[in-house]
Amino acid sequence: MTKTFEHDFETGFGTRAIHAGQRPDPTTGAIMVPIYQTSTYVQEGLGVHKGYEYARGKNPTREALERNVAALEGGRYGFAFASGMGCIDSIMKLFKAGDHIICGENVYGGTFRLFDKLLSRFGLEFSYVDTRDAQRIADARRTNTVAVLVETPTNPLMRLTDLREAAEAAHGMGAPSSMGRTSSGIRPPST
Repeated sequence: MTKTFEHDFETGFGTRAIHAGQRPDPTTGAIMVPIYQTSTYVQEGLGVHKGYEYARGKNPTREALERNVAALEGGRYGFAFASGMGCIDSIMKLFKAGDHIICGENVYGGTFRLFDKLLSRFGLEFSYVDTRDAQRIADARRTNTVAVLVETPTNPLMRLTDLREAAEAAHGMGAPSSMGRTSSGIRPPST
């Protein structure tokens, strides 16, 4: 998780789209963050480093992206994943056995297989509906519904869901929602 810079909210959307989340590179003075292609970083000792030890955990390029998208969305923190499946897998780990998730019936095949073949074995329950119709989302609600997952455009049929309507249906039942390639309203279940 990467926190945004406070000054990123002092400019208009166009300026944020280009500059938010970035500071000039201290080594070269480059205005835009360089693309760091290294996977490991030098360490003075075990766990003693300059903030980066391995690129899969943290990377300056990804941090700039996370800050930029968070600032554009009006958020204070951002997460970026190398793949949509990595993101969905991480989100699903917020839930526990017995939780019910409403999912678009035309999501990416890998998402369906993750839910149907793996996560259902761990007690997560899924209902698949045509999310183009917000009423179908509302009608699929159960007492144990904790989230709504929508993909738009869908893969492979390229169906479009009105994200505002889908989010209203999800929030109207008290469930957080994950919309398309960005998440909105996801919060860990209370303990």
